[in-house]
Amino acid sequence: MRKALIVSKEVIQEKIYLIRGRKVMVDHDLALLYGVETKYLARQVKRNLKRFPPDFMFRITKDEFLRCQIGTSRLWGGRRYLPYVFTEQGVAMLSGVLNSDRAIRVNIQIMRAFSKIREMLHMHKELWRKIETMEKKYDGQFKAVFNALRELINSPKRPKRRIGFHP
Repeated sequence: MRKALIVSKEVIQEKIYLIRGRKVMVDHDLALLYGVETKYLARQVKRNLKRFPPDFMFRITKDEFLRCQIGTSRLWGGRRYLPYVFTEQGVAMLSGVLNSDRAIRVNIQIMRAFSKIREMLHMHKELWRKIETMEKKYDGQFKAVFNALRELINSPKRPKRRIGFHP
């Protein structure tokens, strides 16, 4: 019998940020998904630091933290320290550190979300390459169509809505 999904893919994908050119997840988001306190997750990571080299996990700077608008309350969400962020490999390593049933199931879902994002990026690149090939082949015949496709692909992403009162 299959267990029901704990967290939807959309929720997980919203919690994946691009920091320093890497797709990462923040420690407090991971702790929330795993159903543990952030301090427990951090404690388990500190006890197993050998498992988390810099390309698996790193602490973000104050500027990165503020730029990403990860925090919720106060400057750092009521924290004393800046958060750790985990790359896909770091999240995979967390499954060995947090060994609860929920953590394992959520981790599987997170790995699938990372794979889906990677797949979408690859498809985007493939589509772009095919359009360029067709444009060269059919030259000016479909110039208007190619321009419209290019505008759709390069259309600016809508910024995430900010929560709360805005003057």
